[in-house]
Amino acid sequence: MSAIEPLCLLFGIQPAALSKEEKILLEAELFLRLCEELREIFREQYKDYFHLMKLTKDKENIMLESKFISFFIQDILATKEYNLEGIALYADTHEDVLHEAYAGLNLYPSAILLRKIIELHRTVRRELYQNIAKKIALEYSSVA
Repeated sequence: MSAIEPLCLLFGIQPAALSKEEKILLEAELFLRLCEELREIFREQYKDYFHLMKLTKDKENIMLESKFISFFIQDILATKEYNLEGIALYADTHEDVLHEAYAGLNLYPSAILLRKIIELHRTVRRELYQNIAKKIALEYSSVA
């Protein structure tokens, strides 16, 4: 199963009806929307901190972007389904690389690592992703 197929199924789209180019464009669009929604969820989780620090929206965005992968890892660990070693094994990366990303020492992890972490996050937080998919699908259906 390709990476786009689960997303298509979440949104009620038949992937077989799409050309290769359409699948790539759809995957990019859905990935961007998904990241936007997750960023807003993380923003809500840290709203008290942002308020206390009196950060502007731009500074909040910079912080959220720089700690994006760290938030995913922290959320995965909070489920207690995986530890850092298990996440590293799943992501097929060395535990030190994962620890650096988690600690905020590596602000620019590879796209492959980020994709793997989001993929794992999606499995441990399935309901969250279903709710996001419904929200995005509703937004797209109201535009059409």
